[in-house]
Amino acid sequence: MCPAVSVVVGGSCFNLRFALTCRPHRGEQLSCQPTSSGPIAAMLSMTLGIVSNIVALFILANAYSLQRRRSKATFLLFAFSLVVTDFTGHVIPGALVLRLYLSGGVAEEAYDSADAMCQFLGGSMVFFGLCPLFLGCAMAAERCLGVTQPLLHSSLVTTTRTKITLSVIWLAALCVAMLPCFQLGSYTYQYPGTWCFIKVLEDTHEADVAFVVLFSGLGLTSLAVALVCNTISGLTLVLARLRRQPCSHHSAKSHDIEMVVQLVGIMVTSCICWSPLLIFGLMSVIRSYRDSIGDDLSSYKTLMVMGVRLASWNQILDPWVYILLRRTILRKVCWLCDAVGGFFLAWSGSTCPHGRTSHCKSIQSYTE
Repeated sequence: MCPAVSVVVGGSCFNLRFALTCRPHRGEQLSCQPTSSGPIAAMLSMTLGIVSNIVALFILANAYSLQRRRSKATFLLFAFSLVVTDFTGHVIPGALVLRLYLSGGVAEEAYDSADAMCQFLGGSMVFFGLCPLFLGCAMAAERCLGVTQPLLHSSLVTTTRTKITLSVIWLAALCVAMLPCFQLGSYTYQYPGTWCFIKVLEDTHEADVAFVVLFSGLGLTSLAVALVCNTISGLTLVLARLRRQPCSHHSAKSHDIEMVVQLVGIMVTSCICWSPLLIFGLMSVIRSYRDSIGDDLSSYKTLMVMGVRLASWNQILDPWVYILLRRTILRKVCWLCDAVGGFFLAWSGSTCPHGRTSHCKSIQSYTE
């Protein structure tokens, strides 16, 4: 049957952002397979992600080579590693999904017979899903320590320890992704047969439930820790501004604000992109393990597809956090706001001498 939220036109069912063609299968059944719009959307998404990540890598590499402050250099090293991970996680799974689209996808009866490519694709989804969440959490914790305890941060955080932390993060994500190799969970093809992920919908076992709980639990915990750390960092910087710290620390505070603003952008992007898939996966596997999903199977399939499509945008949006939320960009925004504000003040005949710049004070305090 075609998904419940599809529109059938001339034997084709168009569902959300991808198109499926319904063909007779086994006499009475209709199977939905990807049409030509799927590869086009996948190629456009891959191109946008590749360009975004390359631009961000160039900006971060240039900033790291010019940076002399150790705390900023550590943050840029984390950020560079995150963008490299996003770039790799966008290209490798994207290429495999595109190949499945071009081959017409996998038939529904073959979903459980996962081959080597499905195992690799499923492991890549888990690995490149956890890595950005772990890195965002580590970056938030590092900045929280740097803002609240700068002396302790300077004594503990070094380039060598940062590289060790990055290695541990990648190794931990790899260990979780390889659990199905030890029969702790499994990867299967997912509706509509063009991607692989943890088994969550049908014939789930205790190991599958434990695997999904581990994956979603680690992801949601990383987001929660990042939220707490960024909140503490933000409040500390706001209180420092209100107390009017000495001018000699103004540049350092400005750098701290820039880094925290970028971290908030990363956190918001990760929450929007990854939370649906993490939550939908938990909902699906618990419902499937307790009792048969039955008539709601189509709805759960649609939720999972929506979740993975949102998650794929994380690697596209993350680089724009560094591209847009930089002081140089905000200076230009401030200049534009000032120019537009001056135009409207002149048009309205206002004589307020400070009217043109009052609206930019908050941005200027950040960019100076």
